[in-house]
Amino acid sequence: MTQKVMPSTSPEGIRPTYIYKVVLLGSTSVGKSSLVYRYVKNDFRESLPTVGCSFFTQMLNLEEATIKFEIWDTAGQEKYHSVCHLYYRGAHAALLIYDITNKETFNRAKLWLRDLEKEFLPDEIVIALVGNKMDLAAEREVSTEEGEEFARTKGLLFMETSAKSNHQVNEIFMAIVQELLQRKREEVSSHGLLTVNLEESRTGTGCC
Repeated sequence: MTQKVMPSTSPEGIRPTYIYKVVLLGSTSVGKSSLVYRYVKNDFRESLPTVGCSFFTQMLNLEEATIKFEIWDTAGQEKYHSVCHLYYRGAHAALLIYDITNKETFNRAKLWLRDLEKEFLPDEIVIALVGNKMDLAAEREVSTEEGEEFARTKGLLFMETSAKSNHQVNEIFMAIVQELLQRKREEVSSHGLLTVNLEESRTGTGCC
């Protein structure tokens, strides 16, 4: 999947700007809206359940590139599940969020993953499994090891966060950025090798 690229000038010269669509998926009340609000506004807000979808943007000025996140916070209620695929279509990354104090939300995150696997080819989207509400760790129903193991078997990024205490909120989005940029570097590298191989084949096919 290709992302939009725009030129951007910096003191060092031309620096690319990549626009990435990120979707937040998970059951209602796992803290999706609070998590994205903490990331974008650096503030905590307990919000009412999202209706349909909310939209946020966030800019990151990195040495390698400027990143613009277009973040779609989807509703977690069951009645919206059938239309959520409309929101995550064309996404470059997804956060599967569950509440560490509610085992059922962890099971629901697995179902969201199945939906993504139907929509995207392997390695076409960066997916992170996120256990939220670390501030309520004393009440947890899902162990860190359980989350880590599921993420490992499915090839997902994994992190536990707290929108309330701002625990690892920036870190999970930065992990997504690093993975997206790494894939971009690999894509550019493979295209470069392909170009070289094509040139070699052209020069090596002449006959005496």
